[in-house]
Amino acid sequence: MKISVGSKNPVKIAAVENSVQKIWPGAEVIGIEVDSGVSNQPRSNEEAIQGATNRARLSRQQAGADLGIGLEGCVSDSKFGMFVSGWVVAIDKKGEIGIGGGGGLLLPEKVASEIRKGKELGPVMDGFIGGHNTKQKQGTVGVLTNNLIPRTDAFEKSVIFALARFINPHFYK
Repeated sequence: MKISVGSKNPVKIAAVENSVQKIWPGAEVIGIEVDSGVSNQPRSNEEAIQGATNRARLSRQQAGADLGIGLEGCVSDSKFGMFVSGWVVAIDKKGEIGIGGGGGLLLPEKVASEIRKGKELGPVMDGFIGGHNTKQKQGTVGVLTNNLIPRTDAFEKSVIFALARFINPHFYK
């Protein structure tokens, strides 16, 4: 089985590899750089799901894969504060779509206020911790949880949620 990931981000590829090997040992997972078709910083669940869908579809087509998977992080503002979360979409050759999400971590107000000014979470977090390329390492979730839940781990559950439709297709008929 060949599975494409609509990203070259090593965190996203590792999350898919780790999850897929539990379901289909020996499956080949490849990263393909594709455009999400949404803003660099999705600001709603709907926008993130659309971006993940675009990534899954384009990567599957370009790689000729059996299954395409797109992962997209997002922030969403609420009366309780701004939250970071992630969405995963899986699409097979027949066009069947599985969607899974997770996260819901409250951002510090210092970070949220910068995002409200139009900045992207990754660079804001880099400045916040004095790091570089946080989103391809532990991610915001790793930073804020003291690496109890690194970004890869956070995405893994969402990948499995998105694959539920393909693990148990009889439930989705």
